[in-house]
Amino acid sequence: MSHEVMGQAKPLSWRPVTELSALSAVPSGARDAVLKFYFGPMDCGKSTLALQMNYNHGRQGRRGLVLTKHDRSGGPKVTSRIGLGLEAIEVEDSVDLVRLVTAHDRIDYLICDEACFYTVEQIEQLADLVDGHGVDVYAFGLASDFRSVMFPAAQRLFELADEVCRLQVEVLCWCGRPGQLNARIVGGAMARTGEQVVIGDTDAAHVRYQVLCRRHHRAGQLGEGALSPLEAGPGAPGRL
Repeated sequence: MSHEVMGQAKPLSWRPVTELSALSAVPSGARDAVLKFYFGPMDCGKSTLALQMNYNHGRQGRRGLVLTKHDRSGGPKVTSRIGLGLEAIEVEDSVDLVRLVTAHDRIDYLICDEACFYTVEQIEQLADLVDGHGVDVYAFGLASDFRSVMFPAAQRLFELADEVCRLQVEVLCWCGRPGQLNARIVGGAMARTGEQVVIGDTDAAHVRYQVLCRRHHRAGQLGEGALSPLEAGPGAPGRL
């Protein structure tokens, strides 16, 4: 830019916006508290990011609580499939999250893993903590269940969150397309009915989960060597 052009430039009449990454820690009182929801299918790194965020905020002197519900470990922990883990508070349906947090001297932030399994009332309580108590809330979870129907708590988070972020760690369907939906596999066949929440993992257990693209989730196709809905026989979980 020439000196002449620079001399003609007008001073900025607005403040530059400084964007914060998902991992940035912000001191208490520096800005309004936020409610953020990070979602994606299995294996996209939700729990890994939750643990990383807790670490980054903690190392800046911020005080937080780590919450979870129905972790794959079966215990009150946040665990990642890449081997990371941390003790956490199990969020039972009866837990009042406002009372839980305000019972502590000072809490700056919450890490809420598996927030899709919380009650809708508890999501409202998270919003109350943000708006009424200045607590940052970072929620992580699935958006939809094995039928591709949205979890009630996830729907409420979509409605209330200041920011909703789809995680960008790529998860692939067996066909190579981006994985979007979680299929429940029971006895080798894809289930279409059943309880909304059944704890499982991605191994070869009787009940497990598999990430599929939309096309193959709707078709019930699990890849080569897997049972098709018709091959599974009448009354099988995956029968369409």
